[in-house]
Amino acid sequence: MNILYVTGEAAPFCKTGGLADVSGSLPVALAKRGHRVAVILPLYNTIAAQWRQQMTFRKHIYVDLSWRHEYCGLFSLDYQGVTWYFVDNEHYFARGRLYGEGDDGERFGFFSRAVMDLLPLLDRVPDVIHCNDWQTALVPIYRQDLAGRWDALRSIRTVFTIHNVEYQGKFGPETVEDLFGLDRGWYEDGTLQMDGCVNLMKGAMLCADAVTTVSPTYARQLHQSAYAEGMESVVQRCGEKFTGIVNGIDTAVFDPATDPELTAHFSAQRLRGKADCKKALQKELGLQVQSDVPLLSVVSRLVGHKGIDLICESLDVVMQTGCQLVILGSGDGQYEDFFRYAENRYKGRLCAYIGYNEALAHRIYAGSDLFLMPSRSEPCGLSQMIAMRYGAVPIVRQTGGLADTVRSCQLGQEDGNGFVFADYSAFDMQYVISQAVNLYRTDIHRFRQVQKRGMTDDFSWDASAGAYESLYQHITGQTRSTK
Repeated sequence: MNILYVTGEAAPFCKTGGLADVSGSLPVALAKRGHRVAVILPLYNTIAAQWRQQMTFRKHIYVDLSWRHEYCGLFSLDYQGVTWYFVDNEHYFARGRLYGEGDDGERFGFFSRAVMDLLPLLDRVPDVIHCNDWQTALVPIYRQDLAGRWDALRSIRTVFTIHNVEYQGKFGPETVEDLFGLDRGWYEDGTLQMDGCVNLMKGAMLCADAVTTVSPTYARQLHQSAYAEGMESVVQRCGEKFTGIVNGIDTAVFDPATDPELTAHFSAQRLRGKADCKKALQKELGLQVQSDVPLLSVVSRLVGHKGIDLICESLDVVMQTGCQLVILGSGDGQYEDFFRYAENRYKGRLCAYIGYNEALAHRIYAGSDLFLMPSRSEPCGLSQMIAMRYGAVPIVRQTGGLADTVRSCQLGQEDGNGFVFADYSAFDMQYVISQAVNLYRTDIHRFRQVQKRGMTDDFSWDASAGAYESLYQHITGQTRSTK
């Protein structure tokens, strides 16, 4: 099949979060399965010169967005078997950052309309256009709007993936015509209208041929008001076209046997190098060098839905277990200040690195014995899979993708690869952390068994890409050749 993947960010070109990791890995995995895959994204000025030097200028057009008439350039490069297209407009994308501008609606309205207008200039007409989050939600809407007068669009199918339902693309009712250039009927008939405003995510969900989210458990949770951020009625309206497919990770990038950021390399069969990584991490972060003390880590945005409030509430109890604690992340000021103060209280036992450092994150995964992820909500989560790949046994709350990737070992299950608690409570989290620390201290053989199960689990993109492949085949009516 010819697949066009539309995204606001993609690693290694530009990244703010997990969407970039998915957008950088899933298309490559699909290409390896024999499909002709292209990705299209904005040409931000933050994209490094090393990539810009490899780009080829294709052509320029002008895109009409309501009364606006804007320049649009198209660049491309080939990388890892995928064609990467970049939409150029310095007014919209030379901002120094990807999101968070006051005119994001206009910026990504332009991008979505540009994707449609550029289709005739791409190497291949896609069978499937796969869109991601609200920044690309207008693409399925424009496709449906234009299909009545553009015959080539009628055979193209669209998929819309929700990576986080909290961000829906909400704008005032006047934007339907004045900003997005659509007939007022799109709002009046309820396609775009929700709670008195335009909701682009709702429109994409209703217009797309298939709607996915990033784990089966999260898909089930989005039928409930407690998780759906007001979108549960739209999810229910989607019916059978709504499904969940768990994300994968790039197992070539996240490989402790070859990772260039590590002091020593190791694998599930040869764990010795992990002890060297732990010792090096303790030295780097100013922790006491103690091989027999379990090192617990958190690599996360420091925001409420990540369960950071539970960690703050439980800190003294957690430290009483005798473990060391490493925090890497940034976010809400109250949490940043809390961990800065905590580092001073527990000198030599706790390190708080406020900010983000990709190389350090790799070293933390490799040097940790345990990895804590007590999220209130977690659509999929990649960190728990990366942690397991590096032999850090996860401690997670049973929600979203955490429930789909971490199997409890507390009750003696033979396939357990981590520790799980169900209720969102500090007490339950404290109890499970104490279980994990106790297992490390009293039964290292069993701890190693749990550790090695996680390291040998298949978290590659191949299985997930196969699920998307089946979905694409279903909505296009195609079947994979057996030749």
